[in-house]
Amino acid sequence: MRDQWRWRLLAFQSGYYGVTGIWPILHLPSFEAITGPKVDDWLVHMVGLLAAAIGLVLGAATLRNRVRSPDIVLLAIASAAAFASIDIWYGVTGRISPIYLADACMQIGLIAGLLFTRRTSSDAEGR
Repeated sequence: MRDQWRWRLLAFQSGYYGVTGIWPILHLPSFEAITGPKVDDWLVHMVGLLAAAIGLVLGAATLRNRVRSPDIVLLAIASAAAFASIDIWYGVTGRISPIYLADACMQIGLIAGLLFTRRTSSDAEGR
């Protein structure tokens, strides 16, 4: 049952990162209309491409049912933690739009869900 939830979380994270990563590349004006104006377009594009790349890897893992791979879970949690920390730090200080605080909540939810679905040694023994 935990594997099903982890699969769903990783599939959601994959899609979320894919969409939010590609969006500023496809249409920067609408992205900026929601998230606020940006100084360096190249940096927005780079972060978007990195998010999309992470989403692609997580998506491939879900398609291959590799949701128990420690490397995949580490990538999912570490990337969510990285996005959340930047969202919170710069969102609270007013450097970026408060909409990023909503993204931080999403990232923290993903982390919590992935940690909740981790396998313990007692889970493995019960198989």
